[in-house]
Amino acid sequence: MAYIIALNPLIIGTGADKNGNLISGAPKFLDAAMTQIDGAAVGTSIAMVAAATALIAGIMTILMGVVGRFPMAIASGLGLNALVAYTLAPQMTWPQAMGLVVWEGIIITVLVLTGFRTAVFKAVPPPLRTAISVGIGLFIAFVGLVNAGVIRQGSGTPVTLGVGGNLQGWPILVFLIGLVLLITLHVLKVKGAMLISIISGTVLAIIVEAIGHVGGQAADGSNPTGWALNVPSLSGFSWPDLSLLGRVDMVGAFFVDGKFQFAHFLALVVLVFSLLLADFFDTMGTMVAVGSEGGLNDADGMPPRTTEILLVDSLGAVVGGLGSVSSSTSYVESTAGVGEGARTGLASVVTGAAFLLAVFLAPLVNLVPFEAASPVLVFVGFLMISQINEIDWTRPEIGIPVFLTIILMPFAYSITVGIGAGFLAYVFIRLILGEWRKIHALMYVVAGLFVLYFAQGVILNLLGA
Repeated sequence: MAYIIALNPLIIGTGADKNGNLISGAPKFLDAAMTQIDGAAVGTSIAMVAAATALIAGIMTILMGVVGRFPMAIASGLGLNALVAYTLAPQMTWPQAMGLVVWEGIIITVLVLTGFRTAVFKAVPPPLRTAISVGIGLFIAFVGLVNAGVIRQGSGTPVTLGVGGNLQGWPILVFLIGLVLLITLHVLKVKGAMLISIISGTVLAIIVEAIGHVGGQAADGSNPTGWALNVPSLSGFSWPDLSLLGRVDMVGAFFVDGKFQFAHFLALVVLVFSLLLADFFDTMGTMVAVGSEGGLNDADGMPPRTTEILLVDSLGAVVGGLGSVSSSTSYVESTAGVGEGARTGLASVVTGAAFLLAVFLAPLVNLVPFEAASPVLVFVGFLMISQINEIDWTRPEIGIPVFLTIILMPFAYSITVGIGAGFLAYVFIRLILGEWRKIHALMYVVAGLFVLYFAQGVILNLLGA
């Protein structure tokens, strides 16, 4: 799981909010013309997110061991952090985005305590749950390819391969070597393949930069074969910066220029709901998978102390938002520990303690360039898309909504758009087939919210906003 300490900062720590600011509060660009990325500001932001990521993971994983008494670890979720960075943050400030994450966690906590979480889980058809995971996997893989410079904006085409249709430059070679190494280690069933790939790619990148002085890319297009973001070079060690903790605005996102707008509020409700969907479906599946691996599940296929486990996981979203690292959730990599014999919460306590120690290594994340970490993002896409064989493509009432969910996440660069399109298509097709009784009442509510979400521009125009 340690790879999240390097990957979460490259997603949360490098994106800009609606004001062009990084999560650290610094502007992403040096000048008004936005012609050069401020590498120092980005580096500081990455280190801050890394430290907070390790700290929150440590606290929540220990809590899972003590309260849930289950061998399952918690950290910032891949997919959830992408939704926060690429869907929420561009529409508001970073503190406001994290405030919505906290609200999402509070809602999930209430759902757990009332038993409603299971009801919502059952209301969404299993194929759509699978489609959400697969779509997020493709989205993450696309982000990884773009970050590494393997996929770029083309001349006359929306995207192209590398520079002018060719893979050029030492950074791209570092990415390819890292990807080949990761695939090799995975096929050979080597433990810690992802972390080994990141570390190996980083070491190679430092050597390449020290010898070749490749330098970084510039936003004006110069040096296109340089490093995509931080230039990998050894620098002085610093103590971890935990000042991101508590930078949360719980109410600001609900207002536009200080005014409340109903259409804007509904749009935010849908965004929070999308985050909620992506969060607790993964957790339910992960919890069952971990319990199954260790033979801990009961006759109904559920692990013991389900309520306590789900409660700790839901609090992970609250604490993750308060720590500015996005929603924290359960990790299926916990099955690795179960495979080695973990059966109690003690395993989670030890894992959490290791995360707390990793806080002091967080500043080293600045050494990791996109090209060394992105192979893992691409590979996570493969792992998540493998669930696609659970879909019955011969039934259009299932296949079409699933298809739209999966393709629109990367194509529209929005997880919410993919989920919304899939839900609306499912309800629409069921209705025209006369199968309205097969649609859960909650699905009608969700579909109505997504209609308002997609029509928010029209609604705001009608309201003169």
